[in-house]
Amino acid sequence: MVRKGIIAVGNWIVDNVKLIGAYPRKGNLATIFRQEEGLGGCAHNVLADLAAMRSGIPLFAGGCIGADRYGQMCLDACDRLGIDRTHLKVLEGTATSYTDVMSETGGDGSRTFFHCRGANAKLTVNQVFSCKSPARIFHLGYLLLLDALDREDPEYGVAAARALDGLQRQGYETSVDVVSEEGDRYRKVVLPCLKYVDYLIINEVEAENCLGASLRLDGRPDLPAIKAASSALLGLGVRKLVVIHFPEGGVAAARNGEVCYAPSFPVDRSEIVSSVGAGDAFCAGALYAIHEGWGLEEMLAFAAASAHFNLLSATSTGGAPELKTILSFLRNKKCL
Repeated sequence: MVRKGIIAVGNWIVDNVKLIGAYPRKGNLATIFRQEEGLGGCAHNVLADLAAMRSGIPLFAGGCIGADRYGQMCLDACDRLGIDRTHLKVLEGTATSYTDVMSETGGDGSRTFFHCRGANAKLTVNQVFSCKSPARIFHLGYLLLLDALDREDPEYGVAAARALDGLQRQGYETSVDVVSEEGDRYRKVVLPCLKYVDYLIINEVEAENCLGASLRLDGRPDLPAIKAASSALLGLGVRKLVVIHFPEGGVAAARNGEVCYAPSFPVDRSEIVSSVGAGDAFCAGALYAIHEGWGLEEMLAFAAASAHFNLLSATSTGGAPELKTILSFLRNKKCL
């Protein structure tokens, strides 16, 4: 079978985005200027961004949702976007995961999350194995936010590693994203997975937590350190490609030894509505380029453009553009 398409399995989350001026200190009050409700989570965001491109690549969804209004929102979104939702399982008696997002309108659009884990916590290894499709790339995420897959495994170290190994045996190329969090779980959950991952797409904070090394110097990205980190993650087992993205740009390192850096596209702070979903938009752009066989430099530029448009919307995928819009933007910037 010639595989084509992308399946994204993992987090399906309803984001309740509340736009505030600045996050208050404990015990103080902040004014909510506007509230927007939208779908989020790794699986939804990546698929919605890819669907918005209208590229013709087949898209497939998988994961767990509740039998509630939020769950129906997930199903309706797949139908509206033309995403095959055969493997999106509805669980009775469990709430669909949701997050209250406090998004600051001042500064750089920083946001703070309050999350209910809900149905996402019940996505098991066997459920992942049941997600059979003709897709070429299987994108799983977010690790560290999928309780059943984050559990210890006596043979693989962590259940997610068992799942990823099984997916590769089924013929998928595997891609992984992780959630940004504080703590020491990265080495326990993420590192055992790396030798079963073809494409690792993470931000610099997540890379720092995986490796225990600082990737910024005096508040700026330390490019030599980031390039070394991408190569180090390849050395820890990633099979084909490591991509580390950060607000100022992105670095990609391939198994053949090629390492590439590309900057982000400048955007005035006054234009940034929210950075919610920007990392997923970058990931979606990267996966599209990988699926289409693009080179590293073109892949990083395309991913950066996808993230650029995301910053202009309050919700996770509200700013997702069509493929022709991204390509026109890149031609204007002399990137294609």
